[in-house]
Amino acid sequence: MLPIELGFRMPGEWEKRGRTFMEWPTRESLWPDGIMDAKIGYAKIAMAISQFEEVVIIAKEGLVKEVNDMCRERVKILSMEHDDSWMRDNGPTFLINKDNELAGINWIFNAWGNKYHPYDKDDEMAKKVLDVFNIKSFNAPIVLEGGSIHVDGEGTLVTTEECLLNKNRNPELGKKEITEVLKNYLGIQKIIWLKTGLYGDETDGHVDNVACFARPGVIVTQVCGDKNDPNYARTLDNINILKDSNDAKGRKLQIIEIQQPPVRFFKGRRLVLSYLNYYPVDGGIIVPVFGKDAKETDNEAIGVLQKLYPDRKIVPVDGIPIIKGGGNVHCITQQMPLGKICGGTKL
Repeated sequence: MLPIELGFRMPGEWEKRGRTFMEWPTRESLWPDGIMDAKIGYAKIAMAISQFEEVVIIAKEGLVKEVNDMCRERVKILSMEHDDSWMRDNGPTFLINKDNELAGINWIFNAWGNKYHPYDKDDEMAKKVLDVFNIKSFNAPIVLEGGSIHVDGEGTLVTTEECLLNKNRNPELGKKEITEVLKNYLGIQKIIWLKTGLYGDETDGHVDNVACFARPGVIVTQVCGDKNDPNYARTLDNINILKDSNDAKGRKLQIIEIQQPPVRFFKGRRLVLSYLNYYPVDGGIIVPVFGKDAKETDNEAIGVLQKLYPDRKIVPVDGIPIIKGGGNVHCITQQMPLGKICGGTKL
């Protein structure tokens, strides 16, 4: 049976949490400043999250001691082979039903349209994690990364056409067919289709860099005030689409804007800087900041988020080491909601 037929839905990220999953960096060619710089960045984020909830880091067998040492033994470690370190995209998407039972989706993963090889172990990751924790799994029939979708927990999903309709994912499927799969597997009734993500995003426009729900009826989006910046037209189009949209409950959306950081390049490549790649945890918000010429927009973003989440502690973390590899805090994490697990865990 399909998840929707069993009453499962994808919850909002602000709902009560069981733990956070991460993967330890392993693809050395991905990190232009060296993989140790990336590992330091991952460790700092893992320790920030561990103040609020349990963190489980997936690591190759020979790196278990390194993870323990760098994270000061504040995380749990699951020894497992993997190809890369973007848990949002190759990990399971967790579901919950009205009886508070957990399940998870195993999407097909093809490394963002066959951009990196090998990726066979990452394609197996979601199912393996669900099996370790004895969580019911559903094998979805489409290629999809977790960073390409955001939900409000009440039946509304936001995504981008640039990513989900990209022919390097599901070339034989159109919007109608993909919509049907998302409804059946995520328990949603309404999809808001933005056109594109941020300029230069090698994920082909993941939505978690441009828009996310803060709670039902409230969506946050990054904006650009420079008409000469490619992101100006992109983010303006997204704002206009959101203004014209209702959610699954028929509500007009309250739109919260966060100004993008100043443009920054690294080794000739524009970095895809986004405050929207923040990560809610139980009692906190882990938000990437970028320092230097971005100090003003860093502080503005922190202020907006504190007002938006008055009961949560805003924890800024250095986003630069992670964005050099192509993502940020939200990209390297995957939340598991608090719910009933049959049979316990083998950790």
